[in-house]
Amino acid sequence: MDDRSQPLKAALWMTGAVVSFSSMAVAGREVSVELDTFELMMYRSLIGVVIVVAVGAYLGTLNQVRTDRLPLHLVRNIFHFAGQNLWFYAVTLIPFAQLFALEFTTPLWVAILAPLVLAERMTRMRVLAAGLGFVGILLVARPGAVEIGPGIIAAALAAIGFAASVMATKGLSRSQTTLCILFWLTVMQTIFGIVCSGYDGDIAWPSVSAVPWVAIVGFGGLVAHYCLTRALQLAPATVVAPLDFARLPLIAVVGMVFYGEALEFAVFAGALLIFLANYLNIRAEQRRI
Repeated sequence: MDDRSQPLKAALWMTGAVVSFSSMAVAGREVSVELDTFELMMYRSLIGVVIVVAVGAYLGTLNQVRTDRLPLHLVRNIFHFAGQNLWFYAVTLIPFAQLFALEFTTPLWVAILAPLVLAERMTRMRVLAAGLGFVGILLVARPGAVEIGPGIIAAALAAIGFAASVMATKGLSRSQTTLCILFWLTVMQTIFGIVCSGYDGDIAWPSVSAVPWVAIVGFGGLVAHYCLTRALQLAPATVVAPLDFARLPLIAVVGMVFYGEALEFAVFAGALLIFLANYLNIRAEQRRI
């Protein structure tokens, strides 16, 4: 394979990830008038189970599903389920651009929490990245200038939930295959969704008009993460990270055109600082490897 072609191929895969993440946000907002976040997560996970089992059966890799790390799978999926529910809740309350900007803090939370949870060393670059990221968060959230409402709080907590999930995934990836991780993700989160959405004895069925949006949410998450994984296999994270950042201007334009959301300079400035913090941290980590 020609190494010079890899960044271009990574960019093509990241285009798929950017479109999938953005489509999932729009679909989540559209279907929120009928389904609560628990119901949406239940249907999304059910779709995921079908896809993962079908692909595993076709490839003959279902034998990779193991049960030796179930406790860590459970921890990972509790955090991911919580984070994703908060994300879908936030998507109905705050502008898309603000949500995505706060979601970009996930790698910074990993850098901050990893020394505490995984006993990794806290480097000066991690401290600098965390500081820059915090300034970026302040610009995006603008405490004092705007009310810090449930949407901003949910988006920030979602990023922390995703960060905890990433750290658990890092531990699982040492002994578990991608298919195994995805199998337990979809199965466990289907169970969580059924329990959380059915506790009141009333689980809503999506209407005919809502079914396509639910399908986009179900397919979009798996496709986005697969495309992101393929891009990282083809190019360094320092190349992939700026491509992922393209989600912000794209979703901002979608929000402006279809939902009348304003393009706010402070959100983009804060997001740029968050991206810079992530980028510097990634470069520093790669030099250590």
